[in-house]
Amino acid sequence: MMIAADNIQGLNPVIAQAMAQLNPQPIADLAKLCVQRGAHYIDINPGYLSKRNLDRMAFLVETVQEAVSLPLILDSPHPEILARGLAACRETPILNALSLEERKIQEILPLAVEHDAKLVILLMDERSFSPASVDEKVALALQLREMALAGGMKSDSLIFDPVLPNMSWDDAYFRISHGVKMVRLMAGGAIFDEPVMTIAGLSNLRSGNTSPSQIETTCLALLAGAGLSIALMNVTKPENIQQFTVVHSMINA
Repeated sequence: MMIAADNIQGLNPVIAQAMAQLNPQPIADLAKLCVQRGAHYIDINPGYLSKRNLDRMAFLVETVQEAVSLPLILDSPHPEILARGLAACRETPILNALSLEERKIQEILPLAVEHDAKLVILLMDERSFSPASVDEKVALALQLREMALAGGMKSDSLIFDPVLPNMSWDDAYFRISHGVKMVRLMAGGAIFDEPVMTIAGLSNLRSGNTSPSQIETTCLALLAGAGLSIALMNVTKPENIQQFTVVHSMINA
């Protein structure tokens, strides 16, 4: 299991201010801290950008690349923002993410094929809704994989995200348990007759709510045991890194 730092994002007040002022220093400093904390990837998510500020994605990419040499994940639901980031990348990043939404199929999928980039597939339907049960997630994963391959993607370039819930949702624990099961099935080759890479965003669990921080570390341990490939998480939280160190040692013992 590897770590993708999700700290370079528009919802981070430090990053938001640096983007507004086109000030690279706070971004570079945070990118270097992500390296110090053991990140293997840096996820760059500028959040919502108006048309006149689309250049902010390129600004983030260029700033991070000047500061560190880690591979990047470009994270946005907007194809034009991903395209701006791709144009600024020195090396091919991972694109995050594709779902069953028509615009993403028509515009994000061709971007990934054109640039021979790995592509995160969110298990979300055409309404941006993530089904709760394993059976529903399997059906959606099969459909999205078929569409991605038909569009020109290679099977080993697909990374599947079961989509963790926010803990404020009524069925959050049910969704977590089925998300972990889904990772285990995909990592074990039970769905596609071959193991596939998986990713999960731990920060989704507590975004905007006051759930105990232990929920992230508990889910990290469960997902690691299920065979998760990439944990997308806040690396400035010491408890996350401590848990990663523990589970990584146990898995590789």
